Amino acid sequence: MFRSAILGVFLMIWSLGFSQETERDSILFPKDTVEDYYVRFEGDSILLSSIELDEVYIFGKLEFADKNERLRYLILRRKTLKVYPYAKMAAERLVELNDSLQHITKKRHQKKYTKKVQKYIEEEFSGELKKLTRTEGQILVKLIHRQTGETAFDLVKELRSGWRAFWYNTTASMFKISLKEEFLPEQVHEDYLIEDILQRAFSANQLVRQKSVLDYDYAQLTNKWKNKPPAPQN
Repeated sequence: MFRSAILGVFLMIWSLGFSQETERDSILFPKDTVEDYYVRFEGDSILLSSIELDEVYIFGKLEFADKNERLRYLILRRKTLKVYPYAKMAAERLVELNDSLQHITKKRHQKKYTKKVQKYIEEEFSGELKKLTRTEGQILVKLIHRQTGETAFDLVKELRSGWRAFWYNTTASMFKISLKEEFLPEQVHEDYLIEDILQRAFSANQLVRQKSVLDYDYAQLTNKWKNKPPAPQN
């Protein structure tokens, strides 16, 4: 039942268009705090050229309190790398399908179009999505929020109805999955670890980078969690 619920949520989000092993700590030089560099001849006050620098991450070695903590991180990394591409594709469909629907004026044609897209997605990806475990499904829900800015529950509510969203959330809750789950790396240590895993994978070209639509700064998060270790787990 859980697999059907998470698959149904993902397919609706995706089809209707709503919204890998180096261990390295990070320092960020943000683009918005780095001024343009200017090339000038001696004594000349005329600007010849400027270079705007991209964000640069320098990673150091990760540190773990014990072997169990390291193992938890490695498991989380494996699951995050597995489900991230699905969240990325969902965000891409958000842009692509909304753009397409803007050019379709009749509602019945919009409905027919989205059904065709949903059928294609089901045939191509439902087999893989049904293989997700409970924890992988919950990470996917979080990453959908990271990439779209909306929870899976709210997306279903927009697409169908409040009752349908409630039903999906209730079914998922039976398997300890919440479709209302948000991605909160500022507040939840595991979410920060997920972000850290993504940034390292982007840097190592293990994943294709897609920026989060949420407003947070990875460097500030790193400093925060360095100075504020998570509470020990029972």
